[in-house]
Amino acid sequence: IVRHLITDTSTGKAIGVAFVDRVTHQELEAYAKVIILAASTLESTRILLNSKSRHHPQGFGNSSGVLGHYLVDHFGGIGASGFFPILAGRDPINEDGKATGIFIPRFRNLDGKTKQSKFIRGYGFECGSATPMFPGIARRTISGFGAEYKKQVRRFYTAPVGMTVRAEMLSRFENYAEIDPDGVVDAWGIPVLKMHVQYSDNERDMAKDAADTSEEILRAAGAEVVSTGGQLTAPGRIIHELGTARMGNDPKTSVLNKFNQMHDVNNVFVTDGAAFVSSANHNPTLTILALTIRACDYLADEYKRGDI
Repeated sequence: IVRHLITDTSTGKAIGVAFVDRVTHQELEAYAKVIILAASTLESTRILLNSKSRHHPQGFGNSSGVLGHYLVDHFGGIGASGFFPILAGRDPINEDGKATGIFIPRFRNLDGKTKQSKFIRGYGFECGSATPMFPGIARRTISGFGAEYKKQVRRFYTAPVGMTVRAEMLSRFENYAEIDPDGVVDAWGIPVLKMHVQYSDNERDMAKDAADTSEEILRAAGAEVVSTGGQLTAPGRIIHELGTARMGNDPKTSVLNKFNQMHDVNNVFVTDGAAFVSSANHNPTLTILALTIRACDYLADEYKRGDI
């Protein structure tokens, strides 16, 4: 478990990492010419914030003061569900656990010149149908008791449909993570993060629009809608945390350059979701992979030239 980066006392560059053996709790160190942090958004940020020194008093590579800030997560929890009467009563065909689904990509505010809604940016929908082996609809949706209740469960077993939103949260400086000021540490004695995150009116307006739209879509598709709305998931629930070591051209307002390389120290790269400037509304993994490939190509070229 990495505790912090080791800093060269004369140059301020990173020369390795201090870490704790997960099982024995032995304190160890590893040294390298280049350090790549890819521990996930919040863990990479925790490592950097815990790496204070004379050269990096606010945390490693944090001369801009933005490390830990602009924390976002996608939000969900909003949508609609119901049944397709046309599918009710048919024979089940072992659909439990099928690896397919439907995604409706963003369709709001696509024209940057025209204001189309009360909010900026947009959302998509993740959708699904059918029922797993244990029919959750039996306890959430269908009421009744006894033989008639069982009959209804069997009838609608093949007919459920649902939509849930995946939506963008705006990147704002006031949403941030810091090293816990009360000195709380984890099981290995490493200081933990404390989060300060809340939604804005933009997310709430987007959620209201998503709730109304999901119901409209299901009804237009012929579904019998039984639930709409929902509640915004708490930040962190979708586990798409992003943005706390943002990239940018200006070292005064960002931590990394466009190649995921630190502005302050050129031999440290951060190649996970911390580099994002905004989240859009899509799952971030493929973008993280693409940015990592680009960063590694750049790193290899710079290393060959002796510039790192």
